[in-house]
Amino acid sequence: MGELYIGVMSGTSLDGIDISLCEVDENRCKLITFESYPYELNDEVLEIIHSNVHISKIGECDHRLGLMYAKAINSFLNKYNILKDTIKAIGLHGQTVWHEPNKYFTMQLGDPNIVAFQTGLTVAADFRRKDMAADGQGAPFAPAFHAFLFGASGKKTAVVNIGGMANISVLDEQVKGYDTGCGNVLLDSWCQKHLGKSYDKDGSWARSGELSESLLKEFLSDEYFAKSYPKSTGREYFNLAWIEEKMRRMDSCLRRNDNNPSSSGLTRGSKEILKQVWDDSRADSRLRRNDDLLKHYKPQDIQRTLLELTAKTIANEVQKFKRQRVVLCGGGAKNSFLTQRLHSLLASVEVVSSDSLGISSEAMESMMMAWLAHKRVRSEKVDLKDVTGASANAVLGGLYV
Repeated sequence: MGELYIGVMSGTSLDGIDISLCEVDENRCKLITFESYPYELNDEVLEIIHSNVHISKIGECDHRLGLMYAKAINSFLNKYNILKDTIKAIGLHGQTVWHEPNKYFTMQLGDPNIVAFQTGLTVAADFRRKDMAADGQGAPFAPAFHAFLFGASGKKTAVVNIGGMANISVLDEQVKGYDTGCGNVLLDSWCQKHLGKSYDKDGSWARSGELSESLLKEFLSDEYFAKSYPKSTGREYFNLAWIEEKMRRMDSCLRRNDNNPSSSGLTRGSKEILKQVWDDSRADSRLRRNDDLLKHYKPQDIQRTLLELTAKTIANEVQKFKRQRVVLCGGGAKNSFLTQRLHSLLASVEVVSSDSLGISSEAMESMMMAWLAHKRVRSEKVDLKDVTGASANAVLGGLYV
């Protein structure tokens, strides 16, 4: 019989605190129960990510997040009548507010000392920086866990986790994995800005919009998508400012080149994009020559195009590895329009949700934290060097008692 661990995850979507109780041993990680709790510090975290704040603000948020996690864990323990002396440890990810692997820097807030004290349980945390100390990207960690869960299936499988960011795990003898780019983060941010809702349920708003091929080409021209792996990214890169900058750049090109969309001096891919925008613009009576491009598209058109961006960038990476099966997990696996687009773009591949294989798609990441806590308590190295580019595998995280 395995040992009981609690896994706690709040990702870049900032949509809740996911908590899993798992029975873990060297062969399996079995979910016993799962619950998601409200995320109470959304605005404070976004301010730290997107503004120049004083270090005292970061320290205050670190403290408050620690209290928030502890409160959620204690509520979870009480609701399910879980005896603390049956729990080996908690695996706590913390809240990522900055991830810059090229500078070997990542920051997760939510003081594990507070969580350990408030719950009376051992906490394993700060998992990413040991990988960075070994010259790794510090992310993604999911491929190691996906290999543990699905690696013995006998099929050429890729697992795609669609959270705030999307990442792919290619389950071969040598596991590969990396962030494909934006998952839900741009969709959620645009939805929040225009509808005041935290997410677009089932992609219904995106479905009501019209895909802009010219905008999609501009989005896809971003240098991140052309990078080779290992690579990882975060909300500090893909955010509302990213969308608006891409659209401003298109508008600037349209104004500057006006009647001459084939003008020289444009960046890679922009000539073709500009010509398409120009053709779209001339064909659309809504746009006069000097109008702002930002006003040309309805918000739902941009949402539709952002959904296609997520689907297309995932599908592009899957197709590089000739997979027989793709397993979807994470919040994005619940977006029926997004999964429909993935089925269409990957028509020759079996695309399934992890739920259909008996693994909860929404609990997957918090289950991974329980598994990482198990590895840390046993001082076992996590096999990530072929994923993150680290010079060696390492025992990840620290213990707080």
